[in-house]
Amino acid sequence: MEKDASVPDPSRQRNGVVGVLYGEFTDTLNDRVRYSVSLTESALTIQRISSSPDRTKVVFNLTDCVGCRAYRGPDSGDVGAYFTAYFYPFKRRWMSAGVARQRVEQCFRVALVQDPLANLQEAERWAHAIRDASVLQAPRRDGVAYTEVRRPCRVMILVNPHSGRGQALQLFTGHVQGMLTEAAVPYTLVITEHQNHARELVRKADLSQWDALVIMSGDGLLFEVINGLMEREDWQEAIQTPLGILPGGSGNALAASVHHYSQSPPAWNEELLLSCGFMLCKGLVGSLDLVSIHLASRQRVFSFLSLAWGFVADVDIESEKYRHVGAIRFLMGTLVRLASLRVYQGRLAYLPFKEVPKLPKGNIKDSQPPSTPQHPSLCSSLPCRLIPNTSPNQNSRHNCNSTNCNHNTISNSSNNAITTKRPEPQSDGKTRAPVDSLLPGLDQPVPESWTVVKEENFVLVLAIYQSHLAEDLWTVPGAMADDGMIHLFYVTAGISRPALLRLFLAMEKGAHLACGCPHLVYEKVKALRLEPVSPQGMITVDGEMVEYGPVQAQIHPGLARLIYG
Repeated sequence: MEKDASVPDPSRQRNGVVGVLYGEFTDTLNDRVRYSVSLTESALTIQRISSSPDRTKVVFNLTDCVGCRAYRGPDSGDVGAYFTAYFYPFKRRWMSAGVARQRVEQCFRVALVQDPLANLQEAERWAHAIRDASVLQAPRRDGVAYTEVRRPCRVMILVNPHSGRGQALQLFTGHVQGMLTEAAVPYTLVITEHQNHARELVRKADLSQWDALVIMSGDGLLFEVINGLMEREDWQEAIQTPLGILPGGSGNALAASVHHYSQSPPAWNEELLLSCGFMLCKGLVGSLDLVSIHLASRQRVFSFLSLAWGFVADVDIESEKYRHVGAIRFLMGTLVRLASLRVYQGRLAYLPFKEVPKLPKGNIKDSQPPSTPQHPSLCSSLPCRLIPNTSPNQNSRHNCNSTNCNHNTISNSSNNAITTKRPEPQSDGKTRAPVDSLLPGLDQPVPESWTVVKEENFVLVLAIYQSHLAEDLWTVPGAMADDGMIHLFYVTAGISRPALLRLFLAMEKGAHLACGCPHLVYEKVKALRLEPVSPQGMITVDGEMVEYGPVQAQIHPGLARLIYG
């Protein structure tokens, strides 16, 4: 006789909860304590069985679950079996305001019958159901197209033991290793031994053996990995290998950006590591823009984070001597460089990014950086120009309210498409792709559709393509990993030391664009060229120093793949 479809299956309904599974189990430490456990498609609900009318019910969202395992107990005489689910929900911090992901373990003893094998099979059934349901409840954001890493995911984890304060390996074993075990993610740990070790390794590796490459270091090691992948003959396939980042360095800019893209509350240090480890276990993969950068020697490198000249590059490289103190090295380097602020001469040009109307990804209104101050800004109370400004456009600068206005630029009205440039052959005669169709030769003038900046005296030039420049520097509030644009900032000569310091302090909360500082300019671009005139200086790509001289770059949208939520 068929069961009426309108009547819920009693094996799946208890206490008003209709779920995928229902069971009653005992506490692992006290057999007299029993729990009713209900699994639905989105949550695990636990309630202590008691005669008390106000029984506490605890609900765990499966979005926060990384795994579940079933096992026998250590006592061979125990007929019961066990299953343990691992969650990382947001909970209030112990010693400070706000919330952060914290580990919660829920363990139950299954002793329905006196047959140990039957009990273990029941525990495995629950563990399997919880794992499957948690995979379907991965924390996806609206409007973002995700794929997933293959399961079980074979991961190569590259650790630089000298990154940051030299604690990357200890951080991995103390915080990440256990999480990967809970999520049943098999991995191979590779400890890098010298500079460019990771680059050489991935250039020659059999990538069919790996489903993801994960970096436990600062941003420099990922720079090596990406360029190693792009130097392969099969670069088009190789660069599609999902990349993961676990913060183990000083700056950790990409890790901070990945955390920001997940729309989670701000996190630093071990909390940031836990967040990135959680996203690695969930295994959602999205697109990552890369930027192709041409140096004066015709060398070409690929960048995922930034190109910097002037103040930012100086602080990054000169603060290396303070590496042993960790992330505070950048604050120390900033104060030292502010004491003897440098001005660099050079020429800057760029191809503006033309935004076209499209369906919004999430809430655009909330994600875009504010164009005007929402409250009185400390920066606006400081003098932004102590040195007399001799620019003929001085007045127009003050009359412009937008940080995007071309108050100090020359732009031809022509917007003709740029002719595709021939691919540059490598030394072995093979063609190196992808083609940089937006870039002329470095010895050729920029096309008429480009904008040439009239100003030639700069304190800094920064091209960035992620939201964060460091854990505590929210540089581009509206940026995404795959927004298809380079975010170009430059600060012109004449800014005072207090005003420059205030900009970086405001950047901690992403408020620097609201300061109204006339020396700070922000543009969205697709390509750029920088030609230093000052004979001495430093240029960095992803925090790594490259040769000093003319440089140009263009964005390649969605060229790589990144694990993020």
